[in-house]
Amino acid sequence: MAASTLSPVTPSQLCSSKNGMFSPCQALMVKSTRTHHQLGAGKERSMKVTCQATSIPADRVPDMGKRETMNLLLLGAISLPTGFMLVPYATFFAPPGSGGEGGGIVAKDALGNDVIADEWLKTHGPGDRTLTQGLKGDPTYLVVENDRTLATYGINAVCTHLGCVVPFNSAENKFICPCHGSQYNNQGRVVRGPAPLSLALAHADIDDGKVLFVPWVETDFRTGEDPWWA
Repeated sequence: MAASTLSPVTPSQLCSSKNGMFSPCQALMVKSTRTHHQLGAGKERSMKVTCQATSIPADRVPDMGKRETMNLLLLGAISLPTGFMLVPYATFFAPPGSGGEGGGIVAKDALGNDVIADEWLKTHGPGDRTLTQGLKGDPTYLVVENDRTLATYGINAVCTHLGCVVPFNSAENKFICPCHGSQYNNQGRVVRGPAPLSLALAHADIDDGKVLFVPWVETDFRTGEDPWWA
């Protein structure tokens, strides 16, 4: 029989995972031996290949404590710049405060100027209801009474149905929502749906000549009930 021919192979092919889990693998070529067969005078050569796993020195493998420390350092390095990036976004989306718990905020006119009570009354007559900027930036009506004084309350203009800004209809002496037809009387009490609740209130005080809106947490004088917005 003719001698068999072996195709060239690489050590990595010989040391495959089928022979064991070795990383990396080394192929050790064992000196070939000659065997005699009785079938003929031919000679065959056989080759033995063994794989020997090479181990990584123990002092090069980081222990669990070191790995946890590296993970924490990496997490801190990523979190710090991310936190700085999120601050402006959080500030932008957070509603403006009302000056602290139970605090007030100075009313602003359409131009963003502080509302001065005396100056306001010079240009706004009895029964006037004009929008100003109130608590949390909400549009709030400043009310002028029939005796030409400022009412002690402001009326939040945000409809309690779907949040539209409700204009005041001076001809009908009521607030009428243009979105879905909800109506409120001249003090903001709901008189027609679909709005389920009256318009919110805020105290309108005068501090150092300026109109100051303060959260209303007492009983709603229009309904005799606790304020739903508090």
